Parts: sequence; C-alpha cells; structure tokens
Amino acid sequence: MDRRVQRHRWLRAGAGALTALLGLALAQVVSRLISTKDSPVEAVGTFIIRHAPGPLAERAIRAVGHADKPLLVTGVVVVVTVVIAALATLRTLVWAMTAMVVLAAVGLAAIAVQPGPLGARPLSLAVGLVVWLVVLPHLIVLLPDPDDPPAPDGQVRWDASSRRSFLVRGGLGVGVTVVAAVASRYVGQGRRRVEQARAALRLPGVTQPVVPAGVEQHVAGQPPWLTPAGDFYRIDTALLPPSLDPSGWRLRIHGMVEREIELTFDDLLARTLTEDWMTLCCVSNDVGGGLIGNAWWSGVRIAPLLAEAGVKAGADGVLQTSSDGWTCLTPVEALTDERNALLAVAMNGEPLPIEHGFPVRVIVPGLYGYVSGTKWVVDLKVTTFEADQGYWTPLGWSAQGPIKIASRVDVPAQGATLRPAADGRCVLAGTAWHQHTGISAVQVSVDGGAWTAATLAADPTIDSWVQWRYAARLAAGSHQVRVRAVGADGEVQTGVVAAPAPDGASGWHTVSFEVSG
Repeated sequence: MDRRVQRHRWLRAGAGALTALLGLALAQVVSRLISTKDSPVEAVGTFIIRHAPGPLAERAIRAVGHADKPLLVTGVVVVVTVVIAALATLRTLVWAMTAMVVLAAVGLAAIAVQPGPLGARPLSLAVGLVVWLVVLPHLIVLLPDPDDPPAPDGQVRWDASSRRSFLVRGGLGVGVTVVAAVASRYVGQGRRRVEQARAALRLPGVTQPVVPAGVEQHVAGQPPWLTPAGDFYRIDTALLPPSLDPSGWRLRIHGMVEREIELTFDDLLARTLTEDWMTLCCVSNDVGGGLIGNAWWSGVRIAPLLAEAGVKAGADGVLQTSSDGWTCLTPVEALTDERNALLAVAMNGEPLPIEHGFPVRVIVPGLYGYVSGTKWVVDLKVTTFEADQGYWTPLGWSAQGPIKIASRVDVPAQGATLRPAADGRCVLAGTAWHQHTGISAVQVSVDGGAWTAATLAADPTIDSWVQWRYAARLAAGSHQVRVRAVGADGEVQTGVVAAPAPDGASGWHTVSFEVSG
C-alpha cells in the first residue's frame, strides 16, 4: 500500500477514535446531570449482564470477581471506539455514520428496557450521537488528501494552516474527552444528594458492633471475624448502584396476601429493630474463595410483616424486586421461621453503603444471596415457585439455594512458606461455615494423613462463620493441608469437587506450602 494512503488511514482512524470517545464521554456527563439511571454505556453493559448465559456469567465472576463491571464497561467503550475508528478509515463516511446511528439505536434499546419511566434518559444518547455526527466530518475534512500530488520528500501535502487547525481541534477534543470522563464521576445531583442523606441519617436503635470474646484466633494472615464494609464482597448485576433517597423509598408487599402493605422508610424505622451477626456467601464462591463476609446487621424482621399482610394458603415463595429490576424468589418458610430474615438498614453499625443496598436490603441467613439477598429492595410479591422465578434460575441455577457446609485454609496461603514458632510447631488456620445450622467440628489432614480435630474459636451464633486453628510439628520442605467441616446436624463436608453452578461449590480446600528449615 502507498505510504501516503496508509498514513492517511491511520489519521482517519485516530479521528474516528477521538470522535467516539468524545461522544461517549459527553453522553456520560449528560446522563449524570439529568438522571441517576444508567448512561448509554452502562445501559448496554447492564443489558449484557442480564442476558448473558448463566455459565458464562458464573465463569466471569469466578475469573475477575469485583473487576467484572469495570472490565465490561471498558469492553463496551473499546468495541464502540474500534468500530467507529475502523469505519472512519473508509473513503466515504457513510458507513461510519450508519454505524453511529446503529450503535445509538442499540443504546436506546438498552436504555428503554431499564426499569422505570424512560423520561429524559435518551437525551444523553442524543447528545452523544450529535457529537459523533458533527465532529467526525469536521476532523476528516482537515486531513490532507492522499490524491494530491506528493511533496518533494514524498510525504502527503498538508499545509500549515490545516495541520494547525487539526491539531488545535484534535487537542481540544482530547481535552474535552478527558475532562468529561473525569467529570462524569463527580457530576450528578442524584448520587450526591443520596450520599448526603446517608451521611445525615440517624438510625434509632442501631448499635455499634462489638466483636464477641473468643471468636478470633489472632493468627497472622487470617481475615478478621468482622468483615469491614469496604472489604465486603460485592456481586450484583448493577453497573451503576441505584441511588435511592430514603425519603422517597417505598416497599410494597402484595400478591397472595389478605391485605397489601406499603411501607415508607420512616414506617420501617418505627417498627421493632433486630440486630445479629450474619455471614453472607455468594453461590459463585469457589472452594476456598473470598466471596464471603461476616457483618453486624440491623433491620426489621420480615416474618411479622408477612404475618400482618396475611400469607394465603398455597403460597410458597416471595419474589423480591430491586429498584433496578433484579429479582430473586425466596422460600416463604425461610422468611417466616425463627431465623432473623431482615429488611436490613444498617451494616456494622452504619447505614448501608450505597453499593450494598442503601437504604434497605434483604438478608436471609442460610441461603445464598442469589435467592435471598436483594439490594435496594422495593417490592415483595407473595407467590409460588410454579408461577414465578428469580433472575438467576432461568440461567441455570437451582431454585432454592441453601448454603452448603464449607471450610477453607486461610493460613498458609497457597505456595507460602511457613516458619515454625519457637516451640517448633507450625500454625495452620482458617474459617468454616454452615449458616443457620452451625459448625460442630473442623478436621485437617496434613500430607494425606488421618483427619485430626482442629481447635475451634467461639461461635456466638449459628448464622456466622467460625475460625479454626491447628498446630503441628512439620519437617522442613513441601507439605499439603486439606480441611473439612462437620455441621451441628452431623453433616460432614464432602470431598467431591463440584463447580459453583448450579447450587454452590463443594469439595475439600487443599493448600500446598513450604516449611523453612
């Protein structure tokens, strides 16, 4: 290919990429100015999440964990940028312009299927499309024409005025893109208003967590018994966490009930508050994984609310719905028995973080979050498992979701080197859980030897995890430890390895490590 033509195509590709990024950035800013709903990029990302095949979604969670959402947003931006940049290299801009309209239509469709009224949300998309359609031709026209006679040195002719104009306009475009991308994180009255409301909120009856005596083994490297909110795992389908002002929050309880109930946030706080330690675990947590955390939750028990509504005979499920449209179906029994299934308003003594469901979320001990833990909850529909199903069930997950008994080795980490203590022993430590059943014993096996009982820390509630500790004299060199738990009901954790889908992972956690000489 002629070098002049090749250079011209690269310049056009650069102009297309800059145009794409500028339009996306300005659309992001506008979306923050007018709404707390998804921008076009986030709407497309949310649509992908909601319609991804179950196994694919599960593999993504296991592979990248908390990074899934940033990676998805980045992927959408990259795809859009590459498409526009590639089509901008063609001789005519018709194909690039057509692609812009098609991409905008995809974004509009993704926005339209989001929960709630459409309102002014398409405005951000319109701004982005106009920027695309206007900016690209203006940049392309400034580029030198490769068909012009070459300069004496063989390069494309590009007079000083055109070059200066292109650089100025391109530089301005880059500057606006960067400023818009940064500003989009801070613009948005809705999010700031909710953050201010959360900071000013006072929750009567909510107490600060006091870690019970004896629950921690104090082994270096072992995670704390109380998981700080900032370290608590977050797995949900919301690219942009909904920002709900408590003053406008409503919860509707309806369906197969004698009487419908609608609660405001103040109505909820006026009821009896319950507090408890509870461990939450994601169904996508692999053997030995970190998608689990333990916190001090404060809220109102759901059982009395359902009793007040009057659950009709035949109802066996409650369809929970989040403000962003996510759903899960929870067994009525789990919400009405003696366990503390809560409409939680606080986590570790503070109002729920926005990312963890502020102002109200559901907590149900003993069930994986995909069938129980709705964040930003706004609707409880009493129904049946025959009539309804939650978000994850059609994607291949089981309908009921009871948490499996499990345990893990926290110390040592895989491949780590242990140094024996002064008494010559190596300390191994970890965590076990079987929410709403409890743990009666933890057993370890070193280098394939017999199962030996570990020392358990205190366990103040069957709904939280428990730490274990085991000290052994080990020779210098390579070793392997595996762990299994025994439930309070006598169930022994199985060694049969199973992937998380469809009902949670199973298998003994095994760690290989070295002991120094």
